[in-house]
Amino acid sequence: MGAAFFYHLTEGPAEEVLPQLLVQAGRKGWRVELRGRDARAMERLDLALWRAGPPDAFLPHGLAGGAHDAAQPVLLTVAGGDAPGLPCVICLDGAETAPEEVNAAERVCILFDGFDESAVQAARGQWKRLTGAGCSAQYWAQEDGRWVKKAEG
Repeated sequence: MGAAFFYHLTEGPAEEVLPQLLVQAGRKGWRVELRGRDARAMERLDLALWRAGPPDAFLPHGLAGGAHDAAQPVLLTVAGGDAPGLPCVICLDGAETAPEEVNAAERVCILFDGFDESAVQAARGQWKRLTGAGCSAQYWAQEDGRWVKKAEG
C-alpha cells in the first residue's frame, strides 16, 4: 500500500526540487510518471530536466506519446491521458490523483506552490479526499533548504 507525500514549495519552483525526487525514486528502482495538467508546461519541464543538475547527473526521461514510453524511467504525462500505473507518480500544477492510484503505487507525490493560494487550496482538497478515503499521507514543508515533516494522516 502506497502513500501520498505532499510537498509545499516555498523556496523555489518544482523544477528545482524534481531532480532530487527523481534521483531518489531511481535509487529505489521506481519508474516515475511525472504528471502535469498542461502539455506546453510539460514540454517546458522536459527541456528543463535536460539541463538540470551537473552534466554527470543526467536524468533520463521522455514525453508520453513516444515510441519508447514503456522504457522511460521518467515519463512526463498530461492528466486525462492514459495513466501508465507506474510505482511512483509525481503530480504538478494541480494534477489530480485518486485513492486507488495512491494505494496501488509505492508513492504518489503532490508538489504545490506555497505562494499560489489556489494551489494551496487544491492541495488541501486533495489531502482531505485522500485521507478521507483511508490513504496514508504526509505533509512536508521547506524550511531553510531542508524538508520538514509537518503532518501525517
